[in-house]
Amino acid sequence: MSVPTAVADQSLCAPLGVLGSDVTVPLVTGGEVVYAALDYAASAPALQRVWDDVAAYAPYYGSVHRGAGYLSQLSTDLFENARRTVSEFLGCRADDQVVFTRSTTDSLNLLAAALPADCQVFVFETEHHASLLPWRDARVSFLDAPRTPGEAVATLERALADRDPYGPALVCVTGASNVTGELWPVRELAAAAHAHGARIVLDAAQLAPHHPVSVQELDVDWVAFSGHKLYAPFGSGVLAGRSDWLRAAQPYLAGGGASRKVARREDGGVDVEWHESAARHEAGSPNVIGAYSIASACKALTEAGFDTLVARERRLIATVREGLAEVPEVRVLSLFGDDAPRVGVISFVVEGWNSSHFAAALSAEYGIGVRDGLFCAHPLVRTLLGGTPQTQGECGAPEAAPGEKSLNAIRVSFGAGTPDEHVERFVRAVKELVSQGARWNYRTEDGRCVPDTGGATASATA
Repeated sequence: MSVPTAVADQSLCAPLGVLGSDVTVPLVTGGEVVYAALDYAASAPALQRVWDDVAAYAPYYGSVHRGAGYLSQLSTDLFENARRTVSEFLGCRADDQVVFTRSTTDSLNLLAAALPADCQVFVFETEHHASLLPWRDARVSFLDAPRTPGEAVATLERALADRDPYGPALVCVTGASNVTGELWPVRELAAAAHAHGARIVLDAAQLAPHHPVSVQELDVDWVAFSGHKLYAPFGSGVLAGRSDWLRAAQPYLAGGGASRKVARREDGGVDVEWHESAARHEAGSPNVIGAYSIASACKALTEAGFDTLVARERRLIATVREGLAEVPEVRVLSLFGDDAPRVGVISFVVEGWNSSHFAAALSAEYGIGVRDGLFCAHPLVRTLLGGTPQTQGECGAPEAAPGEKSLNAIRVSFGAGTPDEHVERFVRAVKELVSQGARWNYRTEDGRCVPDTGGATASATA
């Protein structure tokens, strides 16, 4: 059974086609401009290929694992084939399970719920909150922020050497920082974990869209990532890896699909036989479109070739970093230093500017979308800024007024669908804002800087 699929047709040097590439937005100074989406680290736009594949399948949508009809059987095949595609994309082992979840956060919470009793978890304070917070029922050791990849490995080895050598242990680490974009020494950390009898889960939310991820080559036990960062924003994520802890755990959600057999007891209770496959943790009607979109993105990125994608992204990174280096007022945030390999995620602060004000001006005056705040990584941003950031609202939306010292940061992020013009416009905009100031007045509304709808232009720099 099959449905029509899109065919990739991309130039080796051109960005991959994404939805929204021709969307125009109004500027407060008048006119419109093509929107420069430079917030990929939060949510990447859908690949055109993914959208076309989903659109081709949509008329054939049916229930998964539920029906004898043709569309149900086709949808079930599509869902399970998506699982195999993701497994191949991640280089999984033959006996690994691929569980479809809602997001990276959901995946890591699922794994947290499957931890053996008295499991000890080791996690660096530099992690995204999705990796930092799910381990509430475990013994957690938070590790200090390292300043080099070697220090990260040494820190982990010291912590593991002091643990109970006979109890279960898990290390959780990012593949690429969602704040600095820096690549972490995953293979070396995995070796350290295994040498001390611990397992390791890789948060690949920021890594998988930019670099190939192989469970076997990195020798990690699990990997988690989100579809919405992998150009497939249809509400699905993935947890892939060893099956034993997952089979032994109670289902993440109790309900239909997770159960193989349910029988009523004479005492009024219920006996349940749960699946041992990935279905054990996929109760409810599966998000087949979400799973299919992830599989489509995996195919599209594989066919485009990560060597080509990485080379192009490195060129964009160089454009941004070299441009920012020409502005003395800009300080780029980094743990491992300027020479550290990284993906297209760069955070910075601008002397004399509140980060919310700067981001608002980029959007309102240049049509550039970036992110400002703490990026759901409060301890890391606190370390990088050398102070205590303000925490107002979801992920720390800043509350300071325009012109006040920034206690938050600005993040620009890009990827396979980013045109050269977008990053070039961003660099020009940064230079103009710093040298000339904003051309419009801004006010604080609900803790954020927004253009003053009164229409007055600014008369001075921030």
